[in-house]
Formats: sequence, structure tokens, C-alpha cells
Amino acid sequence: MIETQLRRGDLLRLRRGVYLASSAWPDEPAAQHLIRAHAEVSANPIAVLSHQSAALAWQLPAPGAAWHERPVSVTLPAGRGFSAARVVAEHHVAELPDSDLDTDSDGYAVTTLARTAVDLAPGLPLPQALVILDASARQLCRGFVARPRRSDYANPRLADAARAILAKTALERRRPSLRDAISLAEPCRESAAESLSAGEFELAGLPRPEFQAALRTPAGTFFPDCYWRDAHLIGECDGAMKYSDSRAYILEKEREQVFRDLGYRVVRWLAWEIMARPEVVVERVSRALAG
Repeated sequence: MIETQLRRGDLLRLRRGVYLASSAWPDEPAAQHLIRAHAEVSANPIAVLSHQSAALAWQLPAPGAAWHERPVSVTLPAGRGFSAARVVAEHHVAELPDSDLDTDSDGYAVTTLARTAVDLAPGLPLPQALVILDASARQLCRGFVARPRRSDYANPRLADAARAILAKTALERRRPSLRDAISLAEPCRESAAESLSAGEFELAGLPRPEFQAALRTPAGTFFPDCYWRDAHLIGECDGAMKYSDSRAYILEKEREQVFRDLGYRVVRWLAWEIMARPEVVVERVSRALAG
């Protein structure tokens, strides 16, 4: 019956012994990756989604190539018997205490948000590590309150609590190299480009800005990406997401004019610049800070 349905195209073979109705196969590459990951766990019940597959489940941003472009990844518990021949994904063998386990929206076992971040961040340069750590801290903060507001992500007490969870997990996983990066994680940063910017500024030794600081003006309260208070300098990282509606560009220019009318200086860079040419952005911001 299975072979007949495969020949007719009614079924897809995801891996040996695991099949899916063709009508349930999604169009999105990320969703396809997760289905293949679920198939791997179905075939190896002691395995859990981890690393890039867990990052997809948690919707963490990728600091480089998209998570779904990488192989499906699972972790199997150390000390448990399993046949490596049965695993067709990228697999890791490590301790999996209950405190590091959760379930995804479909009920499959997955490493916790903190464990996923701690598994992925080691070995990355600081800017790329912050992409993962900032987003993880932001989600952890979101879980501390019933209805998160913008101010919650900038709340020092909540930010410290999120960093403490990441630091505890890194300590338990014996990842001391993450200590400094975790201490710099900020849940208030709203995009991967902001996280990359923060990391590049830190590596360059620039003064550390405030991120998403509330600036009250006659036109309302605004939250610039970066604010160097002593230099009276505002930094904005521009990406396509900011201008997804037809009036967004005009509103952004109006906001910049409000800042300039109040005596603030403004420096801007593009998201693709901080990704591909960070040295250009660092030099531009350095000149602006110098006056």
C-alpha cells in the first residue's frame, strides 16, 4: 500500500520508515526543514531537535546562512545506546538534562531556547554571537511578563534575569568562552542588524551606545536604534523591514528632522553594510562621534 501511494505521488518518503502525505508538504524551505527534523525524531525517539533545527523551531535569526540551508540537526543523549546508522541527519551526542528540554509547537522534543543559543554561539565572532544571544534574551524577557511592552525589553531587572539564564546554561554546558558575549546581550535590540552593529562597535572600541533609548520630543517619544548621550549623536540602522509600508520612509525622514531641529546629530547605515562592510560603518560612526 505504501509503495503504491509513493508511486502515485500521494506519499513522500522523508527518510526510511517515515512518510508524509504529499498534500501536507509545505512550500516554505524553513517549514520543510522542520518536517524533516520531525521525521528524524520520529525514527529516533531518544533524539531531540537541536542546533540549527532547534533555532528554526524557536524562530531565532541566523547570523549567516539561513538555518534551513543547513542539515537537519538532532542531539542524542550521552550514555544511551543508539545506532549511528539509523541517524541520517547531522547528529550530536551530549548530556540532555530535563532542564535543557522543551517541546516545539508540534509536540516534538527540542532543546530549550537557552540551550539552543549556547549550542550555537560558541566559536562565532562577537557580532554573530550577539545575533543569537540578543534574540534569545528577547524571547526570554517576553516569557517573564503576560503582555510584553517595549519598556519590558529595556527593563534592567528583566534583562539581567535573561542574561542569568543564558549564563547558567553556558556554565552547565562548560562554555566559558560565552561569558563575555552573554554579558553584552541586550533584549531591547530589535533586529539582527542592530546586534551585528553592537558587536562591531564593541570590537572597534567605540563608546557603547544606549539601544532603543526613549527620547521624548514635542512630536512624541521616539526610540532610535543607538544613542550616544555624551555626543548627542543618534545612530540609525536602516533595513527593508523598516519601510514595508508606503509611508514608512516619509515618517522616518520626518522623525530625523525632529531630531535635527532639537540639536541632535544623526548618523545612518544600512543593514547590508553592517553585514558585508562593517569597517565602513565603524569608520562612519567614528567620524560622527569625533564631531
